Amino acid sequence: MNKPKVLISDKMSKLAEEVLKKADIDVDVITGLDKDGLADIIGGYDGLLVRSSSKVTSKVLASAGRLKAIGRAGIGVDNIDVEAATAKGIAVMNTPFGNSITTAEHAISMMLAVARQIPAANASTHAGKWEKSRFMGVELMGKTLGLIGCGNIGSVVADRAQGLKMKVIAYDPFLTPERAEELGVEKVELPALFKRADFISLHTPLTEQTRDIINARAIKKMKKGVRIINCARGGLIVEEDLKVALENGDVAGAALDVFAQEPAEHNPLFGMENVVVTPHLGAATTEAQEKVAEQIAEQMADFLNTGAVSNALNMASVSAEEAPKLKPYMTLSQQLGSFAGQATQSAIKEVTIAYAGLCGEFNCRPLTAIVLQGLLSPLMEGVNMVNAPSIAKERNINVREVRSGEAGAFQTLITLTVTTQTQTRSVAGTLFNDEPRLVEIKGIPIDAKLGPHMLYITNRDKPGLIGALGTLMGDAGVNIATFHLGRAEEAGDAIALIETDGETSPDTLQKINALENVVQAVPMRF
Repeated sequence: MNKPKVLISDKMSKLAEEVLKKADIDVDVITGLDKDGLADIIGGYDGLLVRSSSKVTSKVLASAGRLKAIGRAGIGVDNIDVEAATAKGIAVMNTPFGNSITTAEHAISMMLAVARQIPAANASTHAGKWEKSRFMGVELMGKTLGLIGCGNIGSVVADRAQGLKMKVIAYDPFLTPERAEELGVEKVELPALFKRADFISLHTPLTEQTRDIINARAIKKMKKGVRIINCARGGLIVEEDLKVALENGDVAGAALDVFAQEPAEHNPLFGMENVVVTPHLGAATTEAQEKVAEQIAEQMADFLNTGAVSNALNMASVSAEEAPKLKPYMTLSQQLGSFAGQATQSAIKEVTIAYAGLCGEFNCRPLTAIVLQGLLSPLMEGVNMVNAPSIAKERNINVREVRSGEAGAFQTLITLTVTTQTQTRSVAGTLFNDEPRLVEIKGIPIDAKLGPHMLYITNRDKPGLIGALGTLMGDAGVNIATFHLGRAEEAGDAIALIETDGETSPDTLQKINALENVVQAVPMRF
C-alpha cells in the first residue's frame, strides 16, 4: 500500500514536515506556486497544507484527483474555495485556537502603547528631542477595561488585564453568568460598557450584528477620553467616525492592528499621533506559527492515517451510506441554527433539538453538531461542526436531543428551541422535495424558503404595516424577492420573513424599526 503524500505549498515551521514524516507520510515542500503551478501538481497529493499565500481555487481543486484534505495553518480560509472543496468531498481543516495567546498579548501590548504614547515618544526621542513633558500617559491600574467579545481570545485578555490590576467588564451575548464568574469579569450590556469603560478592546468576529459596532453614535455614549483597541477584525469600527472623535478629544487614543481594507496602504487614521497602528500582527510570533504548523500537521496525519477529523469546516462524522440521505437535512439544520443564532441577543442556557418523523430514524449527531454550528457562529469565531458541541459544553449550554416517530402534518420535522436568560424561542423546519423550508417561528405558522439576504420582522398584526413597509423599502431602493407572513391570531403577534436582493442599509433598518407596530427588524444572512 502506498504511503499518503502531502504537499506543503506555503512557508511554515519545519515542525509540520517533521510531524508528517514521523507519521509515515511522504512530504514535498514546494512554495511560491501560483494558481496554475499549484493546479499542475496537486493531482499527485492526498493532502495539502497552506497558510495564506496559496490560492486553492476551484480551478486548482478541479485538478485535485486524489486530494482528500486541505489544512490551513491558522484560522482564516479566504484563500480556499471551501464550497468547491466540499463538492469534491475534500475536508477543509484549520487551527482556530492556535493564535489565541499571541493575539491576546498583542492586544495588551497595544493597550500599553496607546496608554503611554510609546510610538510617538520613541519617534521623538530618536529624532534627538527630549520632550518629557509632552508625552503624559495614563496608568492601567484601577482602570476599567471593556471587552466586546469574551470568547477564546477575549478571555485571555481578561486574565492578563486582571494581572495589571484592571477592572474587567464584558459584553458578549453568549457569555453565561457562570462563565463570567469563572473568568472574574462582570457581564454587562453594550450601553453600560460604553458608559463605564476607560479602555475598550474588541474581540468579536465580523458579522451582521457586529459590523460598525463602534460608530459615531456609539462613541457619543462612551466616556470622554476613552481609548479603543482593535486586534480582531477590520469593519468593526467606522474609521472616519473614529478619526473625528480622535480629533475632537472624545477618544483620547486608538490602537489598531486590523483595518476595513487590507493591505492598508492608505487609511484616514494614518499619521495621527494618538493612533498606534500595526500591519495585522496579531498572530505574528514564532511560537504561534510553530504551534499552528504543528497542530495542522497532526490533524492532517490523523485524518489520512485513521480518518479522524479535527476542526473540519465542511464535514461532520457521517458514514458513506448516511451521507446522501442526510445532505438535505444538514442544510435545513444549518439554516435553523443560523436563524436562531442571528435572532438571539442574550446568553444561551439550553438548546433542545427535536427530530420528528423520518429524520428521527437517522443518525442525528451530525445534525445536532450542524445546528449548534449555525447557532453559535454569528457571534463566535472558529466554530465548526466538529468543535461546536464542545464549545457549547464549555459555555455551560445544556444541549438535548429529542426523537419522535410522529411529525404531525409533516413527514419530517426538526424543531429547535433555544432558552436564553430572557426568553425561550423556537423555530421549526421541514423538507419539501429535499428543499429546506421554515414552517414555524415562535409558535407562529409560516411557510418560507430562506435566501442569502433576509429581514426577520416581529410586529403587531395591524392594518397598514405591509403597505408602509413596502413603500419604505421601495423608496430606499431595496428590492423584495419574497415576502412571507404569519400571525398567532387576528390583531395579535405577527412575523414577516422578507428576502431582498441585497443588504439592507443601517439607515433603512433604523427606519423600519421606527415604523408603527414594528417590534423589531433583524437583518440575516444565509
